[in-house]
Amino acid sequence: MKTKTNSSVAENRFIRTLYQYWKYRYLVILFLPGIIYFIIFKYLPIYGLVLAFKDYRFLDGIMGSPWVGLKHFREMFALQSFWEVFRNTVIISFYNLIFGFPAPIIFALLLNEIGNTHYKKIVQTISYLPHFVSWVILGGLFMQFLSPSIGPINILIKSLGGTPIYFLADPKWFRAVLVVTEMWKSLGWGSIVYLAAISGIDPSLYESASIDGAGRWQKVIHITLPSMTPVITIMLILNVGKLVNDNFDQIFNLYNPAVYKVADVISTYTYRMGLENMRYSFSTAVGLFRNVISFTLLVIANQISKRINDYGIW
Repeated sequence: MKTKTNSSVAENRFIRTLYQYWKYRYLVILFLPGIIYFIIFKYLPIYGLVLAFKDYRFLDGIMGSPWVGLKHFREMFALQSFWEVFRNTVIISFYNLIFGFPAPIIFALLLNEIGNTHYKKIVQTISYLPHFVSWVILGGLFMQFLSPSIGPINILIKSLGGTPIYFLADPKWFRAVLVVTEMWKSLGWGSIVYLAAISGIDPSLYESASIDGAGRWQKVIHITLPSMTPVITIMLILNVGKLVNDNFDQIFNLYNPAVYKVADVISTYTYRMGLENMRYSFSTAVGLFRNVISFTLLVIANQISKRINDYGIW
């Protein structure tokens, strides 16, 4: 009798679910392309991770290639070159986190203080433009812009009596170039989510603060920033998860053998090992190791955040 009742409850729940899907069928149809995209390009390729545990042979295919267990991981940990690229990846990502993460927040706060709506929209539009330009094009532009002979920065340095600097071929300057160019490209686009958070703040809070005599800076400190805390926390957690990730497009288009020692990162290392040296299994092991570290960092950052201020992704 009890089994029959449970079956009836499950059937009713299933019918209600179908009804909800039919009720919001147009939203479901709009959602379908996104689901299909993630299935095809994000979830199906996960099958290729088995290559990390096999000696891949092109003629035998993935299924026919022999299993080798953790052989490629042991080789990876034993290579000095791997630890060098791992160190470079962490250092560059850490610099991006320290300097690049607060930049969109500060930019959004400054934009929010602009009273002239027309001027504000112009600044926003100009700041968004770099996001839509590929690193292939930007790489060429920066090579010209930072050129020691015809670049405007070096022309200015020479006019002041200084010595031209070859920014893209000098290991002392290359990481700074990566951080600054990444900040410039993502500043405007990254500020969108913070501007959205600011727009959701109740205007009556600012009115009450004005009545109490609070200035602009006090409103930012005591109203705007605390209201943005949940969004800032979530974005920080996501950025911590990227500490062992890197921007392949940016680095691949800007680096050269002269700066390999400080610029070679995991993604470029994986590219060379996989596509140039045809070591598919080894490069898959390197990529899998990076993704596991990223996921672990994400989970740890999320747990720490929930303990500190009760905000988290899940």
